[in-house]
Amino acid sequence: MKKTETYTVRVTCRSARHDIRGVDYHVTEWGDRGNPLLVLLHGWGDCGRSFQFLVDELKQEWFVIAPDWRGFGKTGSRATSYWFPDYVADLDALLEHYQPQEPVNLLGHSMGANVIGLYAGVMPERVATFVNVEGFGLNDSDPQDAPANYRRWIEQSRVMPKYASYATFEELAQRIRKRNPSVSHDKAMFVAKQWAEQVDDVTVTLRADPAHKLPNAMLYRRAEALACWSKIASPVLRVVGEDTDFTAAAKSWIDADSAATPPLGAETIVIPGAGHMVHFEQPGRLAIAVEAFIQANLQTVV
Repeated sequence: MKKTETYTVRVTCRSARHDIRGVDYHVTEWGDRGNPLLVLLHGWGDCGRSFQFLVDELKQEWFVIAPDWRGFGKTGSRATSYWFPDYVADLDALLEHYQPQEPVNLLGHSMGANVIGLYAGVMPERVATFVNVEGFGLNDSDPQDAPANYRRWIEQSRVMPKYASYATFEELAQRIRKRNPSVSHDKAMFVAKQWAEQVDDVTVTLRADPAHKLPNAMLYRRAEALACWSKIASPVLRVVGEDTDFTAAAKSWIDADSAATPPLGAETIVIPGAGHMVHFEQPGRLAIAVEAFIQANLQTVV
């Protein structure tokens, strides 16, 4: 493939902005508002528009929305720290805006899937189906690490960290391809131009608040996440990239004994030719799995 080639978008999008809990949220929308709603939630460092490849592969008529989480993409920020419960509350506010009366089909990748996992357990009546793409959760933390963790957070908060900058979008695209070898050059360039912006003739910087790089002051308590997951009432599809970096976590999903881990009854599939960024690397296979899963469960409900 020549590096001059450009990814051809098949489904055009539009931008919307909403005040979500005091934050100026940017949301990418595709399709007619009269179609069934499908909400796509990106992971850490990503943005909603990068779901374009997945949307282009969908066969059914959907109204798709993909917000940029606070402090990522084109969404604003209002804090020097980011707390995970805020993402959960932001999701609730977004759903109240777009579909307040009926449960919603949700797909999340990585961090986005972890947000949904908590939300679907806390507000189970609001979720129709949940597609969890590589949202494994974190390893449990040791409470004895809390003093050192608080100190690390305080010390690192004194000087705001910085993201790396790039000379060109091409340089960023090459970095994306190095980490995700199955991504074609045209798709990598498309993603690079969503993730970053040109600030002058020689500098391309990421559209992300550097405060995201600070350590979290609160340790992750996996038992709390498991308690939320155990309350999920919707059908759940768990998606793993065959070449994922998170091999131990993926194995726990695939192994037979994972049936005892909440959410109970979750179905797990493996997508060949994909690592962690399944929606970049194999959007066609992911789209087929997503639509088949939603359709099967809609038929079950009927």
